[in-house]
Amino acid sequence: MYPEILGKKYGDYLAFIRRAMIKEQIEARGVTDPRVLAAMDKVWRHNFVPEDLVTRAYEDYPLPIGRGQQIPQAYIVALMCGMLELKGTERVLEIGTGSGYQTAVLSELAAKVFTVEIFQDLADAARARLERLGYSGVDCKAGDGAQGWPEKGPFDAIIATCAAPEIPPALKTQLAAGGRLLFPAGGTEQKLLLLRRTEPGFVEVTGPSVSFARMLGGDARGS
Repeated sequence: MYPEILGKKYGDYLAFIRRAMIKEQIEARGVTDPRVLAAMDKVWRHNFVPEDLVTRAYEDYPLPIGRGQQIPQAYIVALMCGMLELKGTERVLEIGTGSGYQTAVLSELAAKVFTVEIFQDLADAARARLERLGYSGVDCKAGDGAQGWPEKGPFDAIIATCAAPEIPPALKTQLAAGGRLLFPAGGTEQKLLLLRRTEPGFVEVTGPSVSFARMLGGDARGS
C-alpha cells in the first residue's frame, strides 16, 4: 500500500528498516524460528498502522489504532507466534483482531485463521484490509472474544492479544486435543500462559511478562 503511494525509494527504505527490525528487535531477543522470521518479513507492518504513523511502523513499540487499542510491538507478535509452534496445517483462533497485523502473520504460519474483534468498526476495517492485501485464509467477525468462536472449533491453537485475570473457560473447551492456547493472564502485571491440552488435562507453562489491553466481554472472568 504505502510504497506505491510514497514512491519506490521510500518503499526500498521501508524494506530496509523492516529487515533491520527483524534482526535487531526480534532475532536479537532470541526468536530464531525461520518460519516466524520469514512471516515477519513478508507481512509489512506499515500496511496495518494509521497512515499518519507509517514512518513509525518499524519502531520498537506498539502504536495506537483507535478505540483505545494498539497494534502490538513486532517482537511480541513474533514471540507469541513462535510459542504456538505452528507447522502450517493448523486451524487457529485469534482473540483481538485489532488492525489485523498479527492475523496476517498467523495466516502465513497456519492453514486457516479465525479472528474475533469486539469492536465492529475495527473488525470491518481489518477484514477489508486483509482482503485487499490478499489474505484469503482468514475469517473475521465482530463478537465477544471471551466466548471464542464455538461453531468453528475445535482449534489447534488459540492466541489472545487482550488480557484477563483468568483464561475464559469457553476458550479452553474449544481447544483441540494436543492443541496450544496462549493467553496474557493478569491485571496490572501480566504473564503469558501457554496451555497444552493433553489426554489427562491441561499442562500450563508460564512465559514472560507482557502488557496488553484488558479483555472486554461477558465472560472475561475477574475482569
